[in-house]
Amino acid sequence: MAKTIGILGGSFNPVHIGHMMLASYLAGWGYVDEVWLTLSPRNPLKDPSDLLPDTKRLTMLNIAVKGSTKLDICDIELSMPKPSYTINTLDLLAERYPDYRFKLIVGSDNWRLFEQWRAPRRILEEYGVMVYLRPGYPVEKRSVDGLEVIDAPMIHISSTFIRQAIANGRNVHYFLPAGVYKYIIDNKLYGRK
Repeated sequence: MAKTIGILGGSFNPVHIGHMMLASYLAGWGYVDEVWLTLSPRNPLKDPSDLLPDTKRLTMLNIAVKGSTKLDICDIELSMPKPSYTINTLDLLAERYPDYRFKLIVGSDNWRLFEQWRAPRRILEEYGVMVYLRPGYPVEKRSVDGLEVIDAPMIHISSTFIRQAIANGRNVHYFLPAGVYKYIIDNKLYGRK
């Protein structure tokens, strides 16, 4: 039987414990065999001014997943034409890894916009979408072919919160995977003096 890989995409600017908790839960509780945290080069809907270079965000992801057997990183989008569309990423992964089955992982906040994505029907039909619930974003229509709604343990934390806290001199060591805070401090990232 083919191994199922969950694809959790994002800018990971920076990766934080919320990302890691979700990925760990989905892989550890058997929803998928592994989760690949897939680094996006730039989201056209987000302000790129506070986005760290790809190499620094990739380094933090490597630090975060070090030693894990069920979590890995995927940098495939860094070599793809911009802007990158999820369907193209999934198609390229399926082509490169024909023995694996891929499923997309998105938050219920993004699910509300899913119909605006490129080829949303094809993503659902050919790959499937796992939607994890986020506070304030219920999933009303759950009987959609290819959709699986997951009530995963969540914490209210965001990369924006982390960046602002660091810029204000706050210690966010426990909000980040082991080693990531040290990397940020050592490299004076996010306005840290």
